[in-house]
This record gives sequence, structure tokens and C-alpha cells, in this order.
Amino acid sequence: MATTKDYRLGEYTFPRGWFMIAEASELDTHKPLAVRFFGQDFALYRGRESGKVVLLDAYCPHMKTHLAAPNKTSYVVLDGGGTNIEGDGIRCPYHGWRFGADGKCDHIPYHEGQIPAAAKVKSWPVVESLGAIWVWHDPEGGEPEWDHPSLKEWNDPAWVHWKFDHLGILNQHPQEVIDNICDYGHLSPIHGSTVLKYENEFKGHNAIQRQCGPHRTLVGEDGVSPVLHTITIYHGPGVLISHLTGLYDAVMMICNTPVDDGSIKVWHALLVKSPSGSKVATHTDMVAARHYQEMALTAFAQDFEVWSHKAACLNGLFIPSDGPFMKARIWYKQFYNPRAKKNEYLEQCEGYYVPKGIAPYTETPVEA
Repeated sequence: MATTKDYRLGEYTFPRGWFMIAEASELDTHKPLAVRFFGQDFALYRGRESGKVVLLDAYCPHMKTHLAAPNKTSYVVLDGGGTNIEGDGIRCPYHGWRFGADGKCDHIPYHEGQIPAAAKVKSWPVVESLGAIWVWHDPEGGEPEWDHPSLKEWNDPAWVHWKFDHLGILNQHPQEVIDNICDYGHLSPIHGSTVLKYENEFKGHNAIQRQCGPHRTLVGEDGVSPVLHTITIYHGPGVLISHLTGLYDAVMMICNTPVDDGSIKVWHALLVKSPSGSKVATHTDMVAARHYQEMALTAFAQDFEVWSHKAACLNGLFIPSDGPFMKARIWYKQFYNPRAKKNEYLEQCEGYYVPKGIAPYTETPVEA
């Protein structure tokens, strides 16, 4: 399992950005979730008082008990109705110390004196959006550089909300997944795409792929089915959002979040505009949308199956008609290094790139 150091990405083991850490509905049980990302453990829960989502470092500073590990025997949990969430805080199941949403201990049941200042855990910035929970991860501890994921289509009643596909843990460094954004050469062998136009653009925290052509999995290749157009954008290192126009209008989202150095957790989802054209999506639309999401998942699984068994591509044998792999890898490095160095990487990669021998999607790019 290759690590960040093996890929020579930069100073930090884990990148800066917004990352999905859970489906929002997973917090509807009033029980905390024990989750692991970025090489560390967390307690994730929804406050019972305000409904606010809270993410805390997992281990109580008292005796290092996990605040969110499953527990069916502690009287803290039994007397709490099956949970140790209390108001917007959470109690340690071992000695009952309670930590507020800000991570500070605000009550010790057998102690009347001043609570030690060190009795606290880190509270992380989280946002609920698009049916998911997002955390801003930054090795420098800075404020978010860009907005959390959002879509105007989400609040439009004509669009059928997605249902998340949980693909579990992939034992690959996220670099292997990021490479896909510029991998023109795999589109025909893996996905059965006959690409008519294609280009990449790198700009700030966005890596963009624009392409169109018949697609055997999503629209068919019979000369009658519509051409599939996709505008795919990485919003930082962990969130891919792709707008599709073909059989139906749709928005695909793929999220990868580092678990440990060299492994990621992966989700897939598809938002679909009413196939019937209704201004308010119907049950029939929902059935059709779910089927289309299954088709989209099949297409993504074609990549996932290869990633699951490949070796780390530390020094690829790239050719001019592959796509701008090296530019994409330079773009990706900005998230593994201090913000002060960001422009050093962007100066080396920003712009439009078209693989040799293919027509650009727009008229402005120049061939790489």
C-alpha cells in the first residue's frame, strides 16, 4: 500500500479540503458514530437539543475511552435511553464526563471543583449539505478556502434526490483515483465511450474534465441514443461533481476521503431531473432515477474494479495521447503543502489541455 511519501506529494500526509464523512441519515438514530479518517478516530453525532452535527476527537482525555464506540452495558448509555448523547453534548461511557459541542468538558458527575482546562477534545468544523456530512480538514488549521459542496438542483422539486452508494474502503492512495480526471485513454476500453471531444482544465482548487460522445453503459451506442455530455469538476481533492446530459439530465457525485495513509472511503450518488419532464418529480420519476443511478454505478464500478487490484502508479509510462497526467498530479500537490506554496504549483499546471489527436470540447484550448 503506497503512501503520500511514496508519491512525493508534499509536506502533509493528508490533504486540505472538504471531505464527506457520513451520510446525514446515519445520524438519525440518536446514537454516536465511531468513524476514522485522516489516520485518527472521531466521535460523530447529532445533538439531541438543536439537531446540530458535531465531530469531536474520539478519545476522552481522562483515561482515553472512545466516546462513540458501540456500548450496550454502561449505565451512562442505559440510563440515557440507549445513547450517551445528552443535549448537544456527549458523555464518556466510562466515568460520565460530559463534553459539549465545542469539545470542552462541562460536567464531571463526581467532581464539584473546577474542571481542568485540559479536559477537552478538538471540535471540528462540519456542515450538513446534499444529504451528507462534510468536514473541513486542514493540516495548518486554517479557515475553509472555498465553500462546502452544494447544488442549486438540490432544492428544485423536479430533481430526484440521490441515494448514496457506499463502496466501502479502497486500499489505494487517493492519487490513483484523482488520476481518473485526466485519463482520456481509459474511456473507450473501460467505459465503451467513443469520445468525440475532450479537454481538461486546471484552475485554482478545481480540476475540470469536459467531454462528449456515445457511452455504451449510460446512453447506448446504437446511433439513435443521445450523445453523453459530461462536465466533471473536482472541488478540491475529495469531491467530484459531474453534470451529465444524455439519456436524462443528471448530476453525479463521487467522494473519496482518506481513512489512513494509503486507503480511502468512497461514496457514489446520482441526482436525476424528472425523466417525465414533470415540474415536481413523481414516483415513476423516482423509479426511473434509481435505475439510472444503478447504470451510473455500473460505470463507476468499472473503474473501481481496476483500482481494487492495481499496483501503485508511482512512475507511470505516460504518452502524449493519454491525457495530462503530470499536470493533474502537480495540481493535486497544492493540497498536501502549505497554502503559501499553492501558487507555485498552480503556475505549473493552470490552463487547458487536450490529448494529442483529439478535438477540444471548446474552441479556446490549445493542445498540450
